[in-house]
Amino acid sequence: MDILEIRNELRKGRTIFELPLRVTFYARVSTDKDEQINSLGNQVQYYTELIRSKRDWIFVPGYIDEGISGTSTKKRDSFLRMIADAKAGCFDFIITKEISRFSRSTLDSIKYTQELLEHDVGVLFQNDNINTLDSDSEFRLVVMAGVAQDEVRKLSERLKFGFRQAIKNGHVLGNDRIWGYDKKDCVLTIDEEEAQVVRRIFDLYANRQMGIRRISRTLLDEGFTSRRGNAFNVLTIRNILCNPKYKGWYCANKSQTVDYRSKRKVFLDESEWVMYPDPSVPAIVSEELWDRANALYKQRSRQMKSHQSGAQFHDRYPYSGKIVCEAHGTRFHRQAIKSAKGTTETWQCREYRSRGRAGCTAPHLRTKELDRIMAEIFDRLAQDKQAIIGAVMSVLRAVPEERDYTQDIRRIEEDLAAIRAKKDRLLEMSIEGIVTMAEFKQRNDSFNRQAEALEEKRAALRMEAEKSRGTAARTEEIRAVLERELTFQNGIDPSLVTTILDHIVVKKGSTREEIHLDVHLRCGGPVRAVFDRRTASFRFISF
Repeated sequence: MDILEIRNELRKGRTIFELPLRVTFYARVSTDKDEQINSLGNQVQYYTELIRSKRDWIFVPGYIDEGISGTSTKKRDSFLRMIADAKAGCFDFIITKEISRFSRSTLDSIKYTQELLEHDVGVLFQNDNINTLDSDSEFRLVVMAGVAQDEVRKLSERLKFGFRQAIKNGHVLGNDRIWGYDKKDCVLTIDEEEAQVVRRIFDLYANRQMGIRRISRTLLDEGFTSRRGNAFNVLTIRNILCNPKYKGWYCANKSQTVDYRSKRKVFLDESEWVMYPDPSVPAIVSEELWDRANALYKQRSRQMKSHQSGAQFHDRYPYSGKIVCEAHGTRFHRQAIKSAKGTTETWQCREYRSRGRAGCTAPHLRTKELDRIMAEIFDRLAQDKQAIIGAVMSVLRAVPEERDYTQDIRRIEEDLAAIRAKKDRLLEMSIEGIVTMAEFKQRNDSFNRQAEALEEKRAALRMEAEKSRGTAARTEEIRAVLERELTFQNGIDPSLVTTILDHIVVKKGSTREEIHLDVHLRCGGPVRAVFDRRTASFRFISF
Protein backbone atom coordinates (compact mmCIF):
# COMPACT_ATOMS: atom_id res chain seq x y z
CA MET A 1 0.00 0.00 0.00
CA ASP A 2 1.16 3.52 -0.73
CA ILE A 3 0.94 6.33 1.80
CA LEU A 4 -2.29 7.85 0.35
CA GLU A 5 -4.12 4.52 0.57
CA ILE A 6 -2.92 4.01 4.15
CA ARG A 7 -4.02 7.48 5.27
CA ASN A 8 -7.41 7.04 3.61
CA GLU A 9 -7.92 3.77 5.51
CA LEU A 10 -6.87 5.44 8.78
CA ARG A 11 -9.41 8.23 8.22
CA LYS A 12 -12.13 5.58 7.84
CA GLY A 13 -11.41 4.44 11.38
CA ARG A 14 -9.18 1.45 10.76
CA THR A 15 -6.04 1.16 12.91
CA ILE A 16 -2.50 0.65 11.64
CA PHE A 17 -2.61 -2.89 13.08
CA GLU A 18 -5.47 -3.83 10.74
CA LEU A 19 -3.75 -2.90 7.48
CA PRO A 20 -1.89 -5.45 5.29
CA LEU A 21 1.70 -4.24 5.78
CA ARG A 22 5.19 -5.71 5.68
CA VAL A 23 6.57 -4.67 9.08
CA THR A 24 10.09 -4.65 10.56
CA PHE A 25 11.65 -3.12 13.67
CA TYR A 26 14.77 -1.17 14.68
CA ALA A 27 16.50 -1.73 18.03
CA ARG A 28 19.58 -0.06 19.45
CA VAL A 29 21.44 0.33 22.74
CA SER A 30 24.10 2.97 23.28
CA THR A 31 26.62 0.86 25.24
CA ASP A 32 27.76 -2.74 25.22
CA LYS A 33 27.31 -3.36 28.96
CA ASP A 34 25.56 -6.57 30.00
CA GLU A 35 22.39 -4.86 31.20
CA GLN A 36 22.11 -3.03 27.89
CA ILE A 37 22.65 -6.21 25.90
CA ASN A 38 19.87 -7.84 27.91
CA SER A 39 17.67 -4.84 27.14
CA LEU A 40 18.44 -5.29 23.45
CA GLY A 41 17.50 -8.94 23.61
CA ASN A 42 14.23 -8.02 25.26
CA GLN A 43 13.51 -5.45 22.53
CA VAL A 44 14.12 -8.00 19.77
CA GLN A 45 11.91 -10.61 21.43
CA TYR A 46 9.11 -8.10 22.11
CA TYR A 47 8.95 -6.66 18.60
CA THR A 48 9.21 -10.05 16.93
CA GLU A 49 6.28 -11.36 18.95
CA LEU A 50 4.30 -8.13 18.44
CA ILE A 51 4.60 -8.15 14.67
CA ARG A 52 3.88 -11.88 14.35
CA SER A 53 0.79 -11.52 16.53
CA LYS A 54 -0.93 -9.19 14.03
CA ARG A 55 -2.96 -11.19 11.56
CA ASP A 56 -2.61 -8.69 8.69
CA TRP A 57 1.09 -7.99 9.14
CA ILE A 58 3.96 -9.78 7.42
CA PHE A 59 7.07 -10.07 9.59
CA VAL A 60 10.37 -8.78 8.12
CA PRO A 61 13.53 -9.49 10.19
CA GLY A 62 14.59 -6.45 12.20
CA TYR A 63 17.70 -4.25 12.24
CA ILE A 64 19.93 -4.06 15.31
CA ASP A 65 22.84 -1.78 16.33
CA GLU A 66 24.80 -2.64 19.48
CA GLY A 67 26.87 -0.25 21.59
CA ILE A 68 26.43 2.80 19.35
CA SER A 69 25.40 6.32 20.36
CA GLY A 70 22.23 7.83 18.96
CA THR A 71 23.77 11.29 18.56
CA SER A 72 24.73 10.65 14.96
CA THR A 73 23.76 8.05 12.35
CA LYS A 74 27.17 8.00 10.61
CA LYS A 75 28.48 4.80 12.23
CA ARG A 76 25.17 2.92 12.64
CA ASP A 77 25.57 0.26 9.97
CA SER A 78 22.27 -1.55 10.55
CA PHE A 79 20.32 1.69 10.65
CA LEU A 80 21.78 2.84 7.34
CA ARG A 81 21.17 -0.59 5.82
CA MET A 82 17.54 -0.36 6.98
CA ILE A 83 17.14 3.03 5.23
CA ALA A 84 18.60 1.56 2.03
CA ASP A 85 16.28 -1.47 2.20
CA ALA A 86 13.28 0.79 2.77
CA LYS A 87 14.12 2.74 -0.37
CA ALA A 88 14.43 -0.57 -2.21
CA GLY A 89 10.83 -1.47 -1.19
CA CYS A 90 11.67 -4.32 1.22
CA PHE A 91 8.98 -3.33 3.80
CA ASP A 92 6.20 -0.78 4.48
CA PHE A 93 6.43 -0.01 8.20
CA ILE A 94 9.07 0.25 10.98
CA ILE A 95 8.45 -0.03 14.72
CA THR A 96 11.00 1.38 17.15
CA LYS A 97 10.90 2.15 20.85
CA GLU A 98 11.25 5.95 20.83
CA ILE A 99 12.69 8.89 18.93
CA SER A 100 15.97 8.71 20.88
CA ARG A 101 16.45 5.13 19.57
CA PHE A 102 16.07 6.42 16.03
CA SER A 103 18.29 9.48 16.51
CA ARG A 104 18.87 12.17 19.12
CA SER A 105 19.51 14.74 16.41
CA THR A 106 16.41 16.65 15.34
CA LEU A 107 17.85 17.08 11.88
CA ASP A 108 18.54 13.35 11.51
CA SER A 109 15.11 12.35 12.81
CA ILE A 110 13.19 14.62 10.47
CA LYS A 111 15.49 13.94 7.53
CA TYR A 112 15.17 10.16 7.70
CA THR A 113 11.45 10.03 8.47
CA GLN A 114 10.79 12.32 5.50
CA GLU A 115 12.98 10.16 3.26
CA LEU A 116 11.09 7.07 4.40
CA LEU A 117 7.71 8.70 3.74
CA GLU A 118 8.86 9.65 0.23
CA HIS A 119 9.29 5.90 -0.34
CA ASP A 120 5.89 5.06 1.28
CA VAL A 121 7.46 3.72 4.50
CA GLY A 122 6.12 4.83 7.88
CA VAL A 123 7.64 4.69 11.37
CA LEU A 124 5.90 4.07 14.70
CA PHE A 125 7.74 5.57 17.69
CA GLN A 126 5.90 3.43 20.21
CA ASN A 127 6.67 5.10 23.55
CA ASP A 128 6.15 8.58 22.05
CA ASN A 129 2.88 7.49 20.38
CA ILE A 130 3.90 9.02 17.04
CA ASN A 131 2.99 7.30 13.78
CA THR A 132 4.53 9.14 10.83
CA LEU A 133 1.71 7.86 8.63
CA ASP A 134 -0.66 10.18 10.55
CA SER A 135 -1.07 13.59 8.91
CA ASP A 136 -0.16 15.51 12.12
CA SER A 137 2.87 13.37 12.92
CA GLU A 138 5.53 15.77 11.63
CA PHE A 139 4.62 18.53 14.09
CA ARG A 140 4.70 16.13 17.04
CA LEU A 141 7.93 14.61 15.74
CA VAL A 142 9.66 18.00 15.69
CA VAL A 143 8.62 18.66 19.29
CA MET A 144 9.63 15.24 20.57
CA ALA A 145 12.91 15.10 18.63
CA GLY A 146 13.76 18.56 19.95
CA VAL A 147 13.30 17.24 23.49
CA ALA A 148 15.57 14.27 22.74
CA GLN A 149 18.22 16.56 21.31
CA ASP A 150 18.08 18.79 24.38
CA GLU A 151 18.71 15.71 26.50
CA VAL A 152 22.02 15.21 24.68
CA ARG A 153 23.00 18.81 25.41
CA LYS A 154 22.08 18.42 29.09
CA LEU A 155 24.02 15.17 29.27
CA SER A 156 27.08 16.92 27.84
CA GLU A 157 26.77 19.68 30.45
CA ARG A 158 26.33 17.13 33.26
CA LEU A 159 29.48 15.30 32.14
CA LYS A 160 31.48 18.53 32.15
CA PHE A 161 30.21 19.37 35.62
CA GLY A 162 31.11 15.89 36.80
CA PHE A 163 34.64 16.26 35.42
CA ARG A 164 35.11 19.55 37.27
CA GLN A 165 33.88 18.06 40.54
CA ALA A 166 36.13 15.03 40.14
CA ILE A 167 39.14 17.29 39.62
CA LYS A 168 38.27 19.31 42.73
CA ASN A 169 38.15 16.05 44.69
CA GLY A 170 41.69 15.15 43.58
CA HIS A 171 40.72 12.57 40.96
CA VAL A 172 43.04 12.44 37.94
CA LEU A 173 41.08 12.06 34.70
CA GLY A 174 42.21 11.28 31.18
CA ASN A 175 44.65 8.66 29.89
CA ASP A 176 44.93 5.54 32.05
CA ARG A 177 48.31 4.51 30.58
CA ILE A 178 50.63 7.46 31.13
CA TRP A 179 54.28 6.44 30.84
CA GLY A 180 55.91 6.58 34.26
CA TYR A 181 52.68 6.27 36.25
CA ASP A 182 50.26 3.65 37.51
CA LYS A 183 46.63 4.76 37.62
CA LYS A 184 44.00 3.12 39.78
CA ASP A 185 40.66 4.56 40.86
CA CYS A 186 41.60 7.93 39.32
CA VAL A 187 44.74 8.14 41.50
CA LEU A 188 48.28 8.34 40.05
CA THR A 189 51.32 6.71 41.61
CA ILE A 190 54.85 6.66 40.19
CA ASP A 191 56.10 3.51 38.45
CA GLU A 192 59.81 3.83 39.29
CA GLU A 193 60.98 1.57 36.46
CA GLU A 194 59.20 3.66 33.82
CA ALA A 195 59.93 6.94 35.63
CA GLN A 196 63.63 6.22 35.14
CA VAL A 197 63.08 6.51 31.37
CA VAL A 198 61.18 9.81 31.77
CA ARG A 199 64.01 11.31 33.83
CA ARG A 200 66.56 10.08 31.28
CA ILE A 201 64.62 11.71 28.40
CA PHE A 202 64.51 15.10 30.17
CA ASP A 203 68.21 14.83 31.07
CA LEU A 204 69.28 14.00 27.50
CA TYR A 205 67.12 16.75 26.02
CA ALA A 206 67.60 19.64 28.47
CA ASN A 207 71.09 18.94 29.86
CA ARG A 208 72.81 17.10 26.98
CA GLN A 209 71.05 19.15 24.26
CA MET A 210 70.25 16.00 22.24
CA GLY A 211 67.66 15.95 19.48
CA ILE A 212 64.58 13.74 19.82
CA ARG A 213 65.70 11.19 17.19
CA ARG A 214 69.09 10.83 18.84
CA ILE A 215 67.38 10.36 22.22
CA SER A 216 65.37 7.48 20.74
CA ARG A 217 68.58 5.78 19.55
CA THR A 218 70.35 6.42 22.86
CA LEU A 219 67.51 4.91 24.89
CA LEU A 220 67.52 1.82 22.68
CA ASP A 221 71.31 1.48 23.05
CA GLU A 222 70.90 1.73 26.84
CA GLY A 223 68.28 -1.03 26.84
CA PHE A 224 65.17 1.12 27.31
CA THR A 225 62.24 0.12 25.10
CA SER A 226 58.52 0.85 24.82
CA ARG A 227 55.93 -1.41 26.41
CA ARG A 228 55.88 -3.39 23.15
CA GLY A 229 59.66 -3.84 23.18
CA ASN A 230 60.34 -1.33 20.38
CA ALA A 231 62.40 1.85 20.29
CA PHE A 232 60.59 4.92 21.62
CA ASN A 233 59.11 6.73 18.65
CA VAL A 234 59.52 10.46 18.15
CA LEU A 235 55.89 11.29 18.95
CA THR A 236 56.04 9.48 22.31
CA ILE A 237 59.16 11.37 23.37
CA ARG A 238 57.61 14.69 22.30
CA ASN A 239 54.47 13.97 24.31
CA ILE A 240 56.53 13.09 27.39
CA LEU A 241 58.56 16.30 27.11
CA CYS A 242 55.45 18.48 26.75
CA ASN A 243 53.20 16.85 29.37
CA PRO A 244 52.99 19.08 32.51
CA LYS A 245 52.01 16.08 34.64
CA TYR A 246 55.67 15.11 34.82
CA LYS A 247 56.39 18.24 36.88
CA GLY A 248 53.31 17.65 39.05
CA TRP A 249 50.92 20.02 37.31
CA TYR A 250 47.29 19.66 36.26
CA CYS A 251 46.64 20.57 32.63
CA ALA A 252 43.26 20.82 30.91
CA ASN A 253 41.31 22.81 28.32
CA LYS A 254 43.70 21.79 25.54
CA SER A 255 40.72 21.27 23.26
CA GLN A 256 37.11 22.30 23.16
CA THR A 257 34.02 20.62 21.70
CA VAL A 258 32.38 23.12 19.37
CA ASP A 259 29.34 20.94 18.55
CA TYR A 260 27.94 18.45 21.07
CA ARG A 261 26.09 16.66 18.25
CA SER A 262 29.05 15.99 15.93
CA LYS A 263 31.59 15.97 18.84
CA ARG A 264 33.89 18.08 16.64
CA LYS A 265 36.82 19.46 18.63
CA VAL A 266 39.28 22.27 18.07
CA PHE A 267 42.71 22.41 19.73
CA LEU A 268 43.28 25.61 21.67
CA ASP A 269 46.39 27.76 21.86
CA GLU A 270 48.63 27.09 24.84
CA SER A 271 47.71 30.49 26.30
CA GLU A 272 44.16 29.16 26.83
CA TRP A 273 45.19 25.97 28.66
CA VAL A 274 44.31 25.63 32.34
CA MET A 275 47.49 24.69 34.24
CA TYR A 276 48.41 24.76 37.91
CA PRO A 277 50.38 22.69 40.47
CA ASP A 278 48.27 19.70 41.51
CA PRO A 279 49.06 17.86 44.79
CA SER A 280 47.26 14.76 43.45
CA VAL A 281 49.82 14.43 40.60
CA PRO A 282 53.24 13.22 41.88
CA ALA A 283 56.12 14.88 40.00
CA ILE A 284 58.73 12.75 38.24
CA VAL A 285 61.07 15.64 37.28
CA SER A 286 61.60 19.05 38.85
CA GLU A 287 59.72 22.11 37.61
CA GLU A 288 63.05 23.76 36.76
CA LEU A 289 64.13 20.85 34.52
CA TRP A 290 60.69 20.60 32.87
CA ASP A 291 60.61 24.34 32.18
CA ARG A 292 64.13 24.30 30.68
CA ALA A 293 63.26 21.36 28.44
CA ASN A 294 60.09 23.03 27.18
CA ALA A 295 61.80 26.38 26.62
CA LEU A 296 64.36 24.55 24.45
CA TYR A 297 61.58 22.63 22.67
CA LYS A 298 59.76 25.87 21.79
CA GLN A 299 62.99 27.52 20.65
CA ARG A 300 63.80 24.62 18.33
CA SER A 301 60.21 24.60 17.01
CA ARG A 302 60.44 28.31 16.17
CA GLN A 303 63.77 27.80 14.42
CA MET A 304 62.33 24.92 12.41
CA LYS A 305 59.30 26.98 11.37
CA SER A 306 61.49 29.93 10.37
CA HIS A 307 63.43 27.69 7.99
CA GLN A 308 60.48 25.62 6.88
CA SER A 309 58.19 26.82 4.10
CA GLY A 310 56.97 23.83 2.10
CA ALA A 311 59.41 22.70 -0.57
CA GLN A 312 61.82 25.52 0.27
CA PHE A 313 62.76 23.69 3.46
CA HIS A 314 63.92 20.66 1.49
CA ASP A 315 65.98 22.85 -0.84
CA ARG A 316 67.89 24.76 1.82
CA TYR A 317 70.97 22.60 1.15
CA PRO A 318 72.20 21.52 -2.32
CA TYR A 319 72.08 17.79 -1.46
CA SER A 320 68.73 17.84 0.42
CA GLY A 321 66.51 15.01 -0.82
CA LYS A 322 69.04 14.07 -3.52
CA ILE A 323 71.04 11.28 -1.84
CA VAL A 324 69.42 7.83 -2.00
CA CYS A 325 70.35 4.60 -0.20
CA GLU A 326 70.28 1.75 -2.76
CA ALA A 327 69.78 -0.85 -0.02
CA HIS A 328 66.57 0.68 1.34
CA GLY A 329 65.41 3.18 -1.30
CA THR A 330 65.27 5.88 1.38
CA ARG A 331 66.72 9.40 1.40
CA PHE A 332 69.74 10.56 3.35
CA HIS A 333 69.12 13.25 5.98
CA ARG A 334 71.49 16.08 6.90
CA GLN A 335 73.28 15.98 10.25
CA ALA A 336 75.59 18.69 11.61
CA ILE A 337 78.21 17.06 13.87
CA LYS A 338 79.97 19.38 16.30
CA SER A 339 83.48 18.71 17.62
CA ALA A 340 86.49 20.61 18.92
CA LYS A 341 87.59 21.18 15.32
CA GLY A 342 84.25 22.76 14.36
CA THR A 343 81.04 21.61 12.67
CA THR A 344 81.04 18.90 9.99
CA GLU A 345 78.03 18.58 7.69
CA THR A 346 77.24 14.91 6.98
CA TRP A 347 74.43 12.92 5.37
CA GLN A 348 72.98 9.73 6.88
CA CYS A 349 70.42 7.19 5.65
CA ARG A 350 66.98 7.62 7.19
CA GLU A 351 67.04 4.01 8.40
CA TYR A 352 70.28 4.70 10.25
CA ARG A 353 68.73 7.83 11.79
CA SER A 354 65.85 5.71 13.05
CA ARG A 355 67.61 2.51 14.20
CA GLY A 356 71.36 3.07 14.07
CA ARG A 357 73.74 0.54 12.48
CA ALA A 358 71.14 -2.18 12.97
CA GLY A 359 68.97 -0.27 10.50
CA CYS A 360 71.54 0.59 7.81
CA THR A 361 75.28 0.01 7.35
CA ALA A 362 75.69 2.54 4.51
CA PRO A 363 78.53 5.00 5.25
CA HIS A 364 77.89 8.61 6.18
CA LEU A 365 78.76 11.12 3.47
CA ARG A 366 80.50 14.42 4.13
CA THR A 367 79.46 17.49 2.18
CA LYS A 368 83.10 18.42 1.52
CA GLU A 369 83.70 15.03 -0.12
CA LEU A 370 80.59 15.37 -2.27
CA ASP A 371 81.63 18.89 -3.28
CA ARG A 372 85.02 17.58 -4.47
CA ILE A 373 83.35 14.92 -6.62
CA MET A 374 80.86 17.42 -8.08
CA ALA A 375 83.66 19.93 -8.80
CA GLU A 376 85.63 17.27 -10.68
CA ILE A 377 82.54 16.23 -12.64
CA PHE A 378 81.78 19.80 -13.66
CA ASP A 379 85.45 20.41 -14.46
CA ARG A 380 85.30 17.52 -16.93
CA LEU A 381 82.00 18.70 -18.36
CA ALA A 382 83.30 22.24 -18.89
CA GLN A 383 86.47 21.42 -20.83
CA ASP A 384 86.65 24.74 -22.70
CA LYS A 385 86.32 27.18 -19.80
CA GLN A 386 87.41 30.18 -21.87
CA ALA A 387 84.59 29.51 -24.32
CA ILE A 388 82.09 29.49 -21.40
CA ILE A 389 83.51 32.72 -19.99
CA GLY A 390 83.43 34.34 -23.42
CA ALA A 391 79.78 33.36 -23.90
CA VAL A 392 78.81 34.85 -20.54
CA MET A 393 80.65 38.11 -21.26
CA SER A 394 78.99 38.37 -24.67
CA VAL A 395 75.57 38.07 -23.04
CA LEU A 396 76.44 40.80 -20.53
CA ARG A 397 77.65 43.19 -23.23
CA ALA A 398 74.54 42.53 -25.34
CA VAL A 399 72.13 43.48 -22.53
CA PRO A 400 70.65 46.83 -23.52
CA GLU A 401 69.91 49.61 -21.06
CA GLU A 402 66.36 48.81 -20.02
CA ARG A 403 65.56 52.18 -18.51
CA ASP A 404 66.36 55.81 -19.12
CA TYR A 405 67.01 57.02 -15.58
CA THR A 406 67.77 60.59 -16.79
CA GLN A 407 64.21 61.19 -17.93
CA ASP A 408 62.74 59.72 -14.73
CA ILE A 409 64.97 61.94 -12.58
CA ARG A 410 64.09 65.01 -14.62
CA ARG A 411 60.33 64.35 -14.19
CA ILE A 412 60.79 64.04 -10.41
CA GLU A 413 62.69 67.35 -10.30
CA GLU A 414 59.88 69.01 -12.23
CA ASP A 415 57.37 67.68 -9.67
CA LEU A 416 59.56 69.00 -6.85
CA ALA A 417 59.69 72.46 -8.48
CA ALA A 418 55.89 72.45 -8.77
CA ILE A 419 55.52 71.59 -5.07
CA ARG A 420 57.92 74.41 -4.08
CA ALA A 421 55.82 76.85 -6.17
CA LYS A 422 52.64 75.68 -4.39
CA LYS A 423 54.32 76.19 -1.00
CA ASP A 424 55.31 79.72 -1.96
CA ARG A 425 51.75 80.51 -3.07
CA LEU A 426 50.36 78.99 0.16
CA LEU A 427 52.67 81.20 2.21
CA GLU A 428 51.46 84.30 0.35
CA MET A 429 47.82 83.31 0.98
CA SER A 430 48.57 82.90 4.67
CA ILE A 431 50.21 86.34 4.87
CA GLU A 432 47.22 87.91 3.09
CA GLY A 433 44.84 86.18 5.52
CA ILE A 434 43.13 84.10 2.82
CA VAL A 435 43.79 80.87 4.74
CA THR A 436 43.90 80.32 8.49
CA MET A 437 47.09 79.32 10.30
CA ALA A 438 45.68 75.82 11.00
CA GLU A 439 44.83 75.32 7.30
CA PHE A 440 48.26 76.61 6.30
CA LYS A 441 49.99 74.13 8.60
CA GLN A 442 47.90 71.20 7.39
CA ARG A 443 48.48 71.90 3.67
CA ASN A 444 52.15 72.80 4.16
CA ASP A 445 52.79 69.51 6.01
CA SER A 446 51.16 67.63 3.14
CA PHE A 447 53.42 69.37 0.58
CA ASN A 448 56.47 68.53 2.73
CA ARG A 449 55.54 64.82 2.83
CA GLN A 450 55.10 64.73 -0.94
CA ALA A 451 58.46 66.46 -1.46
CA GLU A 452 60.23 64.07 0.93
CA ALA A 453 58.86 61.02 -0.90
CA LEU A 454 59.95 62.41 -4.27
CA GLU A 455 63.46 63.17 -2.98
CA GLU A 456 63.83 59.59 -1.69
CA LYS A 457 62.72 58.25 -5.07
CA ARG A 458 65.17 60.56 -6.88
CA ALA A 459 68.05 59.36 -4.67
CA ALA A 460 67.19 55.71 -5.42
CA LEU A 461 67.07 56.38 -9.18
CA ARG A 462 70.46 58.11 -9.07
CA MET A 463 71.95 55.02 -7.37
CA GLU A 464 70.47 52.72 -10.03
CA ALA A 465 71.79 54.99 -12.77
CA GLU A 466 75.26 54.84 -11.18
CA LYS A 467 75.12 51.03 -11.10
CA SER A 468 74.05 50.93 -14.73
CA ARG A 469 76.95 53.15 -15.82
CA GLY A 470 79.38 50.90 -13.91
CA THR A 471 78.46 47.68 -15.76
CA ALA A 472 80.98 48.21 -18.54
CA ALA A 473 83.68 49.17 -16.05
CA ARG A 474 83.12 45.91 -14.12
CA THR A 475 83.44 43.63 -17.16
CA GLU A 476 87.01 42.62 -16.38
CA GLU A 477 86.15 42.13 -12.73
CA ILE A 478 83.31 39.75 -13.72
CA ARG A 479 85.69 37.85 -16.01
CA ALA A 480 88.18 37.40 -13.17
CA VAL A 481 85.45 36.08 -10.84
CA LEU A 482 84.29 33.57 -13.49
CA GLU A 483 87.80 32.29 -14.06
CA ARG A 484 88.34 31.85 -10.33
CA GLU A 485 85.00 30.07 -9.79
CA LEU A 486 85.53 27.67 -12.68
CA THR A 487 88.86 26.48 -11.20
CA PHE A 488 86.90 25.41 -8.06
CA GLN A 489 89.72 26.59 -5.80
CA ASN A 490 87.19 27.29 -3.03
CA GLY A 491 84.97 24.28 -3.76
CA ILE A 492 81.89 24.19 -5.96
CA ASP A 493 79.16 26.79 -5.66
CA PRO A 494 75.97 25.31 -4.10
CA SER A 495 73.77 26.87 -6.78
CA LEU A 496 75.80 25.02 -9.42
CA VAL A 497 75.23 21.71 -7.61
CA THR A 498 71.50 22.43 -7.50
CA THR A 499 71.52 23.19 -11.21
CA ILE A 500 73.35 20.14 -12.56
CA LEU A 501 72.68 17.38 -9.96
CA ASP A 502 69.54 15.24 -10.11
CA HIS A 503 70.37 12.66 -7.43
CA ILE A 504 73.15 10.44 -6.02
CA VAL A 505 72.75 6.71 -5.26
CA VAL A 506 74.93 5.22 -2.51
CA LYS A 507 75.59 1.71 -3.81
CA LYS A 508 75.25 -1.51 -1.82
CA GLY A 509 78.57 -2.77 -0.52
CA SER A 510 79.93 0.71 0.21
CA THR A 511 82.06 0.87 3.35
CA ARG A 512 83.40 3.66 5.51
CA GLU A 513 86.72 3.44 3.70
CA GLU A 514 85.48 2.98 0.11
CA ILE A 515 82.25 4.58 -1.07
CA HIS A 516 80.66 3.67 -4.43
CA LEU A 517 78.34 6.28 -5.92
CA ASP A 518 76.15 6.67 -8.99
CA VAL A 519 75.90 10.40 -9.68
CA HIS A 520 72.87 11.19 -11.89
CA LEU A 521 73.06 14.55 -13.64
CA ARG A 522 70.18 16.52 -15.10
CA CYS A 523 71.78 16.08 -18.50
CA GLY A 524 73.49 12.88 -19.65
CA GLY A 525 73.80 9.45 -18.08
CA PRO A 526 74.98 8.55 -14.55
CA VAL A 527 78.60 9.03 -13.54
CA ARG A 528 80.01 6.14 -11.51
CA ALA A 529 82.57 7.22 -8.92
CA VAL A 530 84.52 5.53 -6.13
CA PHE A 531 85.82 7.60 -3.23
CA ASP A 532 88.70 6.16 -1.15
CA ARG A 533 88.87 7.82 2.26
CA ARG A 534 92.18 6.16 3.11
CA THR A 535 93.97 8.10 0.39
CA ALA A 536 91.41 10.93 0.16
CA SER A 537 91.19 10.26 -3.57
CA PHE A 538 88.49 9.26 -6.02
CA ARG A 539 88.26 7.70 -9.43
CA PHE A 540 85.57 7.57 -12.10
CA ILE A 541 84.57 4.14 -13.39
CA SER A 542 82.37 5.56 -16.14
CA PHE A 543 81.71 9.06 -17.34
